Amino acid sequence: MSNNHVYKKVEIVGSSEKSIEGAIENALAESSKSIRNMEWFEVMETRGHIVDGKVGHYQVSLKIGFRIKDN
Repeated sequence: MSNNHVYKKVEIVGSSEKSIEGAIENALAESSKSIRNMEWFEVMETRGHIVDGKVGHYQVSLKIGFRIKDN
């Protein structure tokens, strides 16, 4: 087993009607269904949708880092 790891990053966008944290959690939960070995994330952008002068939903762009598994 090697002490050196190799990672790959993917960029995704999550959304939530309730909060920025909810948008992050939704993005990670959905991504974990198809991406293995997720280890970290970084928020790239935060934005939202306005409906009748209020927040309709929050949207967060994330980069997720996952480890390429040793064979």
